[in-house]
Amino acid sequence: MRAVDVMSAPVHVVAPNDNVAYARNRMLKHRVSRLLVMEEDDLQGILTKKDIAYRLRQTEAMWRRRPIDRIPVSVLMAPDPITITQETSIRAIAATMLDRDISGLPVVEDGTVIGIVTKLDVMRSAYVQGLTAQVSEIMEDAITVNRYHSLDHVINTIKGKNDKLIVVNDNGSLAGIITESNLAFYEYLDERMNLPRKDVTHLRKEEPAGQKRFRYVVEVSAVAEDIMSRPVITIPPGASLQDAVGLMLEHQVNSLVVAEDDDIQGVLKRDDIIKEVAK
Repeated sequence: MRAVDVMSAPVHVVAPNDNVAYARNRMLKHRVSRLLVMEEDDLQGILTKKDIAYRLRQTEAMWRRRPIDRIPVSVLMAPDPITITQETSIRAIAATMLDRDISGLPVVEDGTVIGIVTKLDVMRSAYVQGLTAQVSEIMEDAITVNRYHSLDHVINTIKGKNDKLIVVNDNGSLAGIITESNLAFYEYLDERMNLPRKDVTHLRKEEPAGQKRFRYVVEVSAVAEDIMSRPVITIPPGASLQDAVGLMLEHQVNSLVVAEDDDIQGVLKRDDIIKEVAK
């Protein structure tokens, strides 16, 4: 299979001078995770939900205190995106996505953008429909955070692991899941406004072998439970890969919590399936 067999067209675009709030609203309206940044017919860059989630915390000092309706797309976009042709094989596309940690590749012919291939396009392809494996064969270990962990802790953890985070209650039971979409589309507040406050408690051991006690924490501005998605779609480890793909497409999610008898055993991500395509 080639790019022309799976690509999406037409593509959704923004201009470099459009603001980030406008770009985010276009993503929400069209239910896409990335926008090509075009100056007339010239491809300047690409803006993804990941860029919005992470780079707003890494921009130059002059932008740090500006709300997203005043930040131009050009500040957050990734310039000079990798492109492919319509003849590029789906296996090469999958390998490039994994190697370069990108989820969309513009398709360019004779200098003109004619479409884009995303990970969702790969997931919908006949190639994926032919994969045979069980969930337990390719699932990954689950990375968890407590539902009361701070937003900064969540961002540092998800960025460090480049992963999905499973949110658990104090007793270890499943509470929700946090993905890049949760971070990207969380309602960023103007720093001049007062952040909402809440009082939370953590169940913690005072010493390694000691008894668990509640530790009182005050004035937490945002915590994991504020941005997590729920309910969480789960799948048993013995299910087929085709069942997993069907659930992801049906519920429009890119990860499933692998659980059996309420015991969290791992997580199956879309990238785990893309890796099978790249082999």
